[in-house]
Amino acid sequence: MASDSAMAASMEGDVRRRFWVALAFTIPLVLLSGTVPHIPVIVDTPTANWIGFVLATPVVWWCGWMFLAGTVHALRRRTLDMSVLIATGVLASYLASVYLTVIRVPATYYDAAAMLVTFVLFGHWMEMKSRHGTTDALRALLALVPPSARVLRNGQEVTVPTTEVVVGDALRLRPGDKIPVDGELVDGDTDVDESLVTGESLPIHKTPGGSLVGGSINTSGAVTMRATKVGNDTVLAQIAALVERAQSSKAPGQRLADKAAAVLVIVAIGAGAFTFAAWTVSGAPFLTALTFAISAIVIACPDALGLATPTAVAVGTGLGAKHNILIKDAATLEGVSRVRTVVFDKTGTITEGRPSVTDIEPAPGVSADDLLRAAASAAAQSTHPLSAAISRAAIAKELTASTAATAVQNVPGMGITARVNGTALVLGNAALLERERVDIGPLRATGEALATQGRSLTYLAVGGRALGVIGITDAVRPTSAAAIRDLASLGVASVLLSGDAKATAERVAKEVGITRVFADVRPEEKANYVQRLQAEGQVTAMVGDGVNDAPALAQADIGIAIGAGTDVAIQAAEVVLMKSDPADVAHAIRLSRATVRKMKQNLAWATVYNVLAIPVAAGAFYHSLGWVLAPQVSALLMSGSSIFVAVNAVSLRRAHI
Repeated sequence: MASDSAMAASMEGDVRRRFWVALAFTIPLVLLSGTVPHIPVIVDTPTANWIGFVLATPVVWWCGWMFLAGTVHALRRRTLDMSVLIATGVLASYLASVYLTVIRVPATYYDAAAMLVTFVLFGHWMEMKSRHGTTDALRALLALVPPSARVLRNGQEVTVPTTEVVVGDALRLRPGDKIPVDGELVDGDTDVDESLVTGESLPIHKTPGGSLVGGSINTSGAVTMRATKVGNDTVLAQIAALVERAQSSKAPGQRLADKAAAVLVIVAIGAGAFTFAAWTVSGAPFLTALTFAISAIVIACPDALGLATPTAVAVGTGLGAKHNILIKDAATLEGVSRVRTVVFDKTGTITEGRPSVTDIEPAPGVSADDLLRAAASAAAQSTHPLSAAISRAAIAKELTASTAATAVQNVPGMGITARVNGTALVLGNAALLERERVDIGPLRATGEALATQGRSLTYLAVGGRALGVIGITDAVRPTSAAAIRDLASLGVASVLLSGDAKATAERVAKEVGITRVFADVRPEEKANYVQRLQAEGQVTAMVGDGVNDAPALAQADIGIAIGAGTDVAIQAAEVVLMKSDPADVAHAIRLSRATVRKMKQNLAWATVYNVLAIPVAAGAFYHSLGWVLAPQVSALLMSGSSIFVAVNAVSLRRAHI
């Protein structure tokens, strides 16, 4: 995996070097050719031709070698692509120029050959700069596993590398530890945050016999676990394998330029052959026929075609970055425009991905602020995610307890007990209050009503009296509903995919306006649901943020990661929404569609502009109107076409996304 990324970086560096060398040789070639107005030619023609040969040869045979080699491979596969088109124009102009140089004819096309190589190399470099190795996703997975583990051996706790843990080892876990391998709890109770792996937003209470997943976080108790799966058998390793398999099976999209190139190769060669034959049959001198034929081939092989797609891509990706939408490569920028179904993960994508206080229901005679303030006095002393949610809510309302809680004790799976000014305080679920002999009374009906809405309930009692109940849930992002409506206006359907229970997933879906829901989906099954949608003929995008989403992100036609998500999700996706705003999915689609329009416009111009010039270059109007496209003029026409393409691409910046 590391070697793949190194290879990609090496290839980009190679294209960059070849471009700069080509540019350095092309500039004096253009000046030497006399195509630049008001710059006198200071070298006599025969000498200039040989200097042109010296300057153009490394550009064609070293800088442009990738196109020549690509042509050989394409012809072996019996296909015609951009490499064949570029090589046709380059070799036709270069080899003809060599011949004309040898026989001392003043007209050569060295500058045209060099310009074509230089422009296309620049486009390739710009395209490769935005490309990132997908194998980074697999390395990011490994970062979730701690490098070492505390293992009990011969009655002693020793720290060993995680790679040395074997099945059956007993491991000690402290609060805040990442779980190094898959296993089961054998001693103690604790709460485990599995959100990075399973997508479940709330911590899961574990008792002896409960399963533990490597990469998840032990949040509360000090416990002992037994390793049951290590190495490639762990859940994380299996997810990594799914990512790798899905990525390797996804074929890259065919470039629009390649489609045009297949036609233009035939047009270029046909135009050259027809022009040479027509002038020869008409009795024209050999050199005249050759000159017109080469002009026709060069005109039919526009360097603007090599820039048509990359320039639009460069502007499109830059515009996306300006709006905090990271699009990783040109194929993705094309592909997003074709998306007709967007699959949203629930936790951390449609929702905020962390517990938040949504309801504060005080008992009669107690204010909501007093309830939250008292709860926060104890919650501030705990690291439990529900306690953290209460603390954040109090801070947001600027509620500060006058007296801090003391003697705080964690009760695994229930909550916490403490004392405030010597008075007993209980903060937790109904079971904890019952254990402490506190009557919930009328709050029970309130709690049951909140529970039916998918809330986690935290009761507060002080001095033996229940003061209220606080509802906590993974809150829906404020922009989610608008994002779904925006996608619908673009003709894009939305689907919710979640590992949560059906009732919870459907409640969230209804709140944001999604009608199709897949719930109770295990992490390893998410990619299968994406495949099901693809089998229905839908071009599908997957939006997610967790490790559990990585296989589905890789399987989808377009993977879109929430920027606040895990490195694994970000690396597995082709698009990253850096603001973590689902509304940016619609923005990305609009940007892609606008960019593809520019790409098509550029390709149409680069093709039509030069194809229309073929008759002029071939000398069709030479006898009737005296029109002749000399090599220098042909080179200028190609440059003019490229300028139009660049200006048209830059106009994309004004697009409304």
